[in-house]
Amino acid sequence: MSEYRHEYKYICSEQQLALIGNNIDGLMQPDKYAGNGKGYVVRSLYFDDFQDGCLYDNINGNDPREKFRVRIYNADKSYIRLELKRKEKGKTRKHSCRIDETLCREMMQGRPLRMDAIDAVIYRKFCLWQNERLLQPKVIVEYDRRPYVYRDGNVRVTFDMNIRSGNDIEGFLDDMLVTRPAMPVNQHVLEVKFDELIPDFLYAAVQTEKLRQTTYSKYYICRKYNPGGINV
Repeated sequence: MSEYRHEYKYICSEQQLALIGNNIDGLMQPDKYAGNGKGYVVRSLYFDDFQDGCLYDNINGNDPREKFRVRIYNADKSYIRLELKRKEKGKTRKHSCRIDETLCREMMQGRPLRMDAIDAVIYRKFCLWQNERLLQPKVIVEYDRRPYVYRDGNVRVTFDMNIRSGNDIEGFLDDMLVTRPAMPVNQHVLEVKFDELIPDFLYAAVQTEKLRQTTYSKYYICRKYNPGGINV
């Protein structure tokens, strides 16, 4: 279980990301999973209830709010995680557990799950939501991530680029996935996460005061632009 953290999101152009990248180079280190600083592809399958409660919680800014997703990296089926993200009083916390490919495919199909399939609190909560709120897979969110870390204060800055959506739920675990752009050309997302305080020199390097902050999640963005989604 993770602790609550600050999390801020900003809309950036490629030019702004390049400038920020130059500013933080030498101040922050690429994440150890980033593959020589090149980053990786994040792909998530988001779930929502029959009333799209999670989506409208985000639109309305409800507090607290939660949503479930299944996440893989670089289309690697050997490492699959079920995650529950909770936002409360401006901070976020993430719970997660590993699942295998068989269970993931059952989730992709929206099948009722056995409560005792995994001994994890988050999984049992997913099963309860599935029974009580009729959770179903809604949309796939995919993007290219370049992450940086600064150990003091547990600061993490990520460049999330080329955000795209897909509604081919059956193809979630495929190597190649059909997607469509979810944001206008030359728009990406910068995320800044930290525990309590971000050092002044990092704040100056990231230059968030010059960026447009957003409260909308990637889930909202991809539901909005997904052909199988809803008009919001």
